[in-house]
Amino acid sequence: MVLENCSLKDRHTFHMDVKTHYWFDFDNVEELSRILSDQKYKGLPLLAVGGGSNLLFTRDYPGLLLHSKINTIELVQEDDRTVLVKAGSGVVWDDFVAYAVEKGWSGMENLSGIPGEVGASPVQNIGAYGSEVRDTIESVEALNLETMQLEQFSNDDCQFGYRNSIFKNRLKNRFIVCYVTYRLSKELVENIQYGDLVVRVQEKGGVNLPNIRQSILEIRAEKLPDHLQTGNAGSFFMNPEIPADQYQALKKKYPLMPGWPLENGRVKVSAAWCIDQAGWKGKSLGNAAVHHRQALVLINPGQANAADVIALSDRIIHDISSLFGINLHPEVLFI
Repeated sequence: MVLENCSLKDRHTFHMDVKTHYWFDFDNVEELSRILSDQKYKGLPLLAVGGGSNLLFTRDYPGLLLHSKINTIELVQEDDRTVLVKAGSGVVWDDFVAYAVEKGWSGMENLSGIPGEVGASPVQNIGAYGSEVRDTIESVEALNLETMQLEQFSNDDCQFGYRNSIFKNRLKNRFIVCYVTYRLSKELVENIQYGDLVVRVQEKGGVNLPNIRQSILEIRAEKLPDHLQTGNAGSFFMNPEIPADQYQALKKKYPLMPGWPLENGRVKVSAAWCIDQAGWKGKSLGNAAVHHRQALVLINPGQANAADVIALSDRIIHDISSLFGINLHPEVLFI
């Protein structure tokens, strides 16, 4: 059923009081194709959304928002070492991670607690605690909005980058992800060197999938606000990548500045550290604020609108550029 003039306040994690002209939940590819072929909606702006955890609606949406309710999980292949698991785009991401951990399948445990749904995982190339989803994606099935045919993309086809993929740039608004197939390991693929994760895991009795997952969930709960209590979209900015010589020059001035060398000769630096150093952590501008425990998170304490969040974002970008000569870029999509 198509909903008209549908409130989005509880359909995205910033909880702005905005509406969409039309909202449609689809249970399968056939329903999606049918609504897209309906002349009533031809020519309208359209956008596929998941849990709304990475979106900032700047005003009422004048078109059709499409939300997947394809909630299937299917084991499609296995051998002695790995499994291939196909998940529908509407599966809640953390439910899928929990399912994999319960089955003893490794590869996604570091991505525990990330809000949103499976369909967004390849689009954003979601990542956390030293892992990215591209390391597990085998293939993506997406509906071509021009031909109305389901097409399959291999991992290489997806052209994954840092918080990026072909679906976010060259094929943006041309395909809707319907299924994602992941290759997971039956043996633990240990990746717990990020931050104090290794200490947490050892305190729980040793390295295993449940302990890694629970440790990450606890760390996230301590550092990040619950969007059900405080509107936010998680990490608002991407960690910038800068030339190695620029990083070395900054390191002389700011010895505690964290950085991670990359294979391309650049260095990834912590946007949260830069924002904290610029004095924004816990501070507000208008009705929007920076979270007091995590400087990377901009929040809606209750009365903020999109203009408030954008004004705060712009000020932070300006200050980081002035202080460090680094350009921050939002990870959140402005709609």
